[in-house]
Amino acid sequence: MQRVAVIGSGSWGTAASGLAAVHADQVVIWCHSAQVAEGINQTRHNPRHLVDYQLPANVGATASMAEACAGVDAAILAVPSAFLRQTCAQLAPHLRQDVPVLVLTKGVEPGTGDLMADLVAQELGNADRIAVLSGPNHAEEICKGTVSAAVVASKNAQVAATFQALMVNPHFRVYVSDDVVGVEVCGAVKNVIAIACGVAVAGLGAGDNTLAVLMTRGLAEITRISTALGGRSLTCMGLAGMGDLVATCTSQHSRNRTFGEAFARGESLAQYEARTHMVVEGAVAALSVHELTHKLSVESPLVDGVHGILYEEMPLAAAVDVLLGRLPREEFYGLTKNE
Repeated sequence: MQRVAVIGSGSWGTAASGLAAVHADQVVIWCHSAQVAEGINQTRHNPRHLVDYQLPANVGATASMAEACAGVDAAILAVPSAFLRQTCAQLAPHLRQDVPVLVLTKGVEPGTGDLMADLVAQELGNADRIAVLSGPNHAEEICKGTVSAAVVASKNAQVAATFQALMVNPHFRVYVSDDVVGVEVCGAVKNVIAIACGVAVAGLGAGDNTLAVLMTRGLAEITRISTALGGRSLTCMGLAGMGDLVATCTSQHSRNRTFGEAFARGESLAQYEARTHMVVEGAVAALSVHELTHKLSVESPLVDGVHGILYEEMPLAAAVDVLLGRLPREEFYGLTKNE
């Protein structure tokens, strides 16, 4: 590719720019802040995120959406879920209808229940050109060249192959899938489970056994939600599901896991985001996924518990009682035998 636009200059947008720069002649990062764009252009370092990472020489930045999209062969969206719709509305007049779009944003929109690919299609049009990417990918480690992997999903096999070729390198393996719903649900709900793990460690002194229970039952919860929406259960066993869940629930790079720890110690969501300059996607997803599961009549005790402590003033002890007081059932309840 000759020119690629990356919309969003957070940690993931910065890391994705470095990945795309290997195969593109030029990568342009659109920054909400002109000061961040200027800092990138002057120093090849993002002054706010991953500040020690030196961007490749063919990466530049701009605060102009029109400039970022001029003549691009592909666009990568890496903005927080709460701002994705309004950002796409800004983007739409400047992006040609035939330009393939890769969505890195993970989440479910509150109120509508829309997954991110659906939201992007509504605002940008031509749903056939859209792909999503997910997997166990902490931006901090990708920038260091440690081995990572992801899955790109699109209903259009050619679009998936296009972004596989753009993002892959010897240290970043990229697989393809056509299960867009499954990949998206995994990416959204695992963030909520990671908050639960952080709360359990810091607030309850949980050990490895407890974390294993939370992750395993969290994976079952993700699978029930995914299959209810038409996703495949097998997707939840792969990189977007189990792979990302392990990384997000166990790593100190995980803003959702570390927010859960901070929350259990008394720090509010607003205080955490102000301190870290990062959006906690799991806190947004706790709202939207809670709405969605109740609409679908899908049991989601972990999502309900995180929603309770964040938005219903439920004490941590009460949340634990809700979870542990439940009568154990067949392990794979809510899933048919052939899934």
